[in-house]
Amino acid sequence: MSKKTNALRILDALGIPYALLEYRYDPDNLSVEKIAAQNGLALERIFKTLVAKSDSGQIVVAVTPGDKALHFKALAQWCGAKKMALLETKDLLPLTGYQRGGCSPVGMKKDFPVCIDRSALDHERIFVNAGMRGLLAELTPADLQRACRAEFIDCC
Repeated sequence: MSKKTNALRILDALGIPYALLEYRYDPDNLSVEKIAAQNGLALERIFKTLVAKSDSGQIVVAVTPGDKALHFKALAQWCGAKKMALLETKDLLPLTGYQRGGCSPVGMKKDFPVCIDRSALDHERIFVNAGMRGLLAELTPADLQRACRAEFIDCC
């Protein structure tokens, strides 16, 4: 891999060990299921980075396993909002510094509140996007929590 992403620079600065997995990025099929199948990975170990916006405009980040769906009510309750919805794709890059398919919970432009679904704790190591399309970082749930100052909650 030629360049370090912001997420990887932060992991390095914190002394957090990780392994990288490069995969063929398909702009027509961003599904986690496809990434898991093509790389022989368990779907429940690949965590998606979802950026949501509350009815009052608060931005929060949810890190959820590939085999589950985000529970918007649980997310709203966690951040004290009435309603939550996924951020519109056009707003992702300007707000986070990352594009769809390459969004990492580590190293966003601003320090948004981050929650990780508690199911991450069922695994020794999980995969999250490393800050660019076609690149995953494998690390422990505790290290991910430390890198983005996240809270483990039931959000799926």
